[in-house]
Amino acid sequence: MYQVKPVSPGDIKINLPTCMYKLPNIHAQGMSCSEHALQNGEMDPALKALEARQDDILKRLYDLKATVDGLSKTVTTPDADLDATTLSHGPSAPVFKDTADLDSLLGKDLGALRDIVINANPASPPLSLMVLHGLLCKRYKVLSNVHVHSSVTTVPPRLLTCLGQQHMDSYARNHFQLGFTLIWKDVSKLQMKFDTQNMCPIEGEANVARFLFRLLGSEPQDPISATRMDCWIDMAVFQLAEGGNKERAAVLRSLNGALGHLPWLLGQNFSLADIVCACCVLRAGQSTSAPANVQRWLKSCQNLGHFDCVYALLQ
Repeated sequence: MYQVKPVSPGDIKINLPTCMYKLPNIHAQGMSCSEHALQNGEMDPALKALEARQDDILKRLYDLKATVDGLSKTVTTPDADLDATTLSHGPSAPVFKDTADLDSLLGKDLGALRDIVINANPASPPLSLMVLHGLLCKRYKVLSNVHVHSSVTTVPPRLLTCLGQQHMDSYARNHFQLGFTLIWKDVSKLQMKFDTQNMCPIEGEANVARFLFRLLGSEPQDPISATRMDCWIDMAVFQLAEGGNKERAAVLRSLNGALGHLPWLLGQNFSLADIVCACCVLRAGQSTSAPANVQRWLKSCQNLGHFDCVYALLQ
């Protein structure tokens, strides 16, 4: 019907390739020295750059995973409304002898930061936990935070800075071994949440103090010393801190008698019993009216430097 002229000459020649990609022949005789070097175990610079980029991406993913793990624990225990941005990081020098590794005490947990979340009433600051926090900072790399719950209207400034100042690396959670978060909240009894998935909350300052002290790896190994330590702790909490005048006087007499021939409550070693009992004596305002042996013992506790945070809160 229609006749169309050809758009190209019919004798055009097209060179078709014989392969998809052309590569140099590595077996040829004319290879350069640099090509030989790459075949002798040295890495191509382009491959090195690719591996460095991969390492950087993996590190960023690790930081992101650690941040998400921390946020997930906060969502699981939504107890904080206001961040006081008070972070601290203490020196790494050990305080106690024969301290244990954190993985040996809690088991290995790759990637996620172990978070300790404590709800406490600002009307009754947990003095013994402040001392233990300082000891943990000297043993581990601790990321510390102070928050204020909406149930609390006002908090004294000294309670907002009770865990120290902000650490310059606080944004990188993977740089720390342990998270310590203190939330000032209107609660009747102090409560600690550690592993929200597999562990029930721990209530009471004495029980939380026992848990934190175990992280230092300095708990008495023999049953007799461990029982004596528990007895002193219970006596201090239930009779000295929560009891009447007669009960307080009885505890002070017991302390005075025990400290008459021993430097510390368990003998020659400073222990959790000394921490809890000393904090209860200071909280009860009995430091100046206590018997002579108790005052000498309080002075020895103060000389250690672990109770500086306690005296700052009592001012």
